[in-house]
Amino acid sequence: MMTSLIGFLSLVSALTATSSALSCTECVSPSSTCSGISITCPPGTMCGSLHTRSLTEGVRMETLIRGCTPLPDCNLNGTVSIMELQIEVGISCCSTDDCTPTLPTFPTKNHNPNGVICRSCFSAQSTSCYTSDIIQCTGDENMCLLQTTEIPGATKTAMRGCATKSYCDLGSQSYNNGGSTTKITYTCTSGGISAHKVVLTPVILCLLLLKLFL
Repeated sequence: MMTSLIGFLSLVSALTATSSALSCTECVSPSSTCSGISITCPPGTMCGSLHTRSLTEGVRMETLIRGCTPLPDCNLNGTVSIMELQIEVGISCCSTDDCTPTLPTFPTKNHNPNGVICRSCFSAQSTSCYTSDIIQCTGDENMCLLQTTEIPGATKTAMRGCATKSYCDLGSQSYNNGGSTTKITYTCTSGGISAHKVVLTPVILCLLLLKLFL
């Protein structure tokens, strides 16, 4: 009798958890709007939108990624600078089935040097990126960033530069798009290296950014 009762309570608990699970739209788009399939999210997440804007050599690009977002990541925003590339990132969330989060607010960019110097590079073939090239950090970008992106069997990239602490707090993100999972990891340290001349490659920056987020 006790075993049956425990089994019944376990079944009721499972059904209740399933019925209360949040469903969210999952998609990736090179614009400020996005539509896709509905997925069931794990506990501790909300429906989120990761909106990215970038600027290099006067060329602007943006990306919107929607899906299940961990609660600590909701309402985060930040900026990162790599060579001539500047990126703004914002995350917004909502908490009803298949809701559409409002577009996040981007932080104001401060271009005044803050004394922090970081290494700056790109790698389009691995999750490692080592260089003697550096970048002078500005404003609230007082952390040195290593950002890696990996799509199993397809793409591995890495980039280094200056970032705000809020950008670093993203930690790691995984996105499913068209059956493949993209994993982005953000690792940050405090800056403090000697200055060298920075080598600028804007064409490569544009191509790599498209590869990173699409």
